[in-house]
Amino acid sequence: MTTVSKEPDSIAEYVDKKRYLWMLSVIWPATPIIGLYLVAQTGWSIWYGLVLFVWYALVPLLDAMFGEDFNNPPEEAVEALEKDRYYRVLTYLTVPMHYAALLASAWWVSTQSMSLLEIVTLALSLGIVNGLALNTGHELGHKKETFDRWMAKLVLAVVGYGHFFIEHNKGHHRDVATPKDPATSRMGESIYKFSTREIPGAFRRAWELEEERLSRRGKSPWSLENEILQPMLITFALYVGLLAFFGPLMLIFLPIQMAFGWWQLTSANYIEHYGLLREKLDNGRYEHQKPHHSWNSNHIMSNLILFHLQRHSDHHAHPTRSYQSLRDFKDLPALPTGYPGMFFMAMVPGWFRAVMDPKVVNWAHGDLSKVQIDDGKQEHYEQKFGSIGVSPGISAATAAE
Repeated sequence: MTTVSKEPDSIAEYVDKKRYLWMLSVIWPATPIIGLYLVAQTGWSIWYGLVLFVWYALVPLLDAMFGEDFNNPPEEAVEALEKDRYYRVLTYLTVPMHYAALLASAWWVSTQSMSLLEIVTLALSLGIVNGLALNTGHELGHKKETFDRWMAKLVLAVVGYGHFFIEHNKGHHRDVATPKDPATSRMGESIYKFSTREIPGAFRRAWELEEERLSRRGKSPWSLENEILQPMLITFALYVGLLAFFGPLMLIFLPIQMAFGWWQLTSANYIEHYGLLREKLDNGRYEHQKPHHSWNSNHIMSNLILFHLQRHSDHHAHPTRSYQSLRDFKDLPALPTGYPGMFFMAMVPGWFRAVMDPKVVNWAHGDLSKVQIDDGKQEHYEQKFGSIGVSPGISAATAAE
C-alpha cells in the first residue's frame, strides 16, 4: 500500500498525522526490557531474541504492508514545526530509555541462570537498539544548543561511539559520496570489506578533525575539551561501573552488545550512499552535495522508529533540519525497503548487489564514470553493464588525488 498525500494549501491546514506515532521512536529502545518481561512471564528463552525478530522480520513486513508516505510539510509550516518542543522532548526521552535497557539487561544477565547462547542472543538484541542510540545522537548532535549536544554525547556513550559526534558532522557531511569518505560504500564492496575501512577510518578522521580544532585554540588533544574524549570517559565510567556491580559476565556481555551496536552504524553507512559519487569539478573540488547523493526511503514503519532517519537525502541537504520537518523529493534514488530490511539484505552480499547494483547504474544513467566502484571490480562491471563514458577518475583507487 502506498500513501501519497496532497500538499495542504496553507499552513493552517497542515497537520502532522504522525505527531503521536513518533512516540514509537521512544518506545523502541525499551524492546529488550519487554523481551525480559516475556521471559519472566513465560519461561521461554526465545524472547531474548525479541528485538532480532522485530527488527529483521516484523518491521520489514510492516514496511511492506503499510508502504511509503510521501507527504511533506509545506515550507511555510517548517518554522512552527521546528519550534514545537514536543518533537525535541521525544529525542530527550529516548536517551534514558537506552540507559534503562542497558542496565536492565546487565542486571538480568548477572542475576539469572542463562546459557551462553542466551547471553549472546540478549547481547545482540541490546546491541541493535543501543546501536540505534547513534540515531538519537545523530538527531541531537546536529543541533546548536549546548544541552542537545551534551545529550548527544551522553547517548553515544552507551555503545562507546562518542567520536561519531565529530566524525559525522564535520567529516562525513563534508566528504560524503566521494572517494575521500570512509563512510561511503562503493559498488561491489561487501559490507564486511567496507567495515574494515569505515570503522578505523571514521575514528582517524574524527581524531584528526578534533586535533585540528584544538590546535587552532592552542589546546592539547588530550585535554578535557576534546569532544571525543568526553563521551569516551562517560563510556569508561559506565562500563567499569557495570563490571563492578554485575560481575565478570559483563566482560562477555558488554563487548558483544557494543560490537553489534557499532555494526548497526556500519550497516546504515553502508546502504545510505552505496555507489553514489559527486561530480569532480575542473578546480579539483567535488560538486556541492545534493539530495540525489543519498539513498532515500519513505517506508512508514521503519521511519517511525528511527526519527525519520531514512529521509536521508533531505538530511544531507539540510543537516540542521529536525526529523519532523524532513521532506521527500521527486526522482530521488530510493531503497526498495526500509533500513531493517536493507541491513539484513546487506549481510548477504550477493543478494544486496543483485538488488542495488542495477539501481546504482540506473541512477548514473548507465555511465559508470559517475559511480564509485570498488577496487578491482571495474572490468567486471564494464562487462556486466557496459562502459558508457568510462574515465580513469571513477575508481576508488583515485581517492588520494
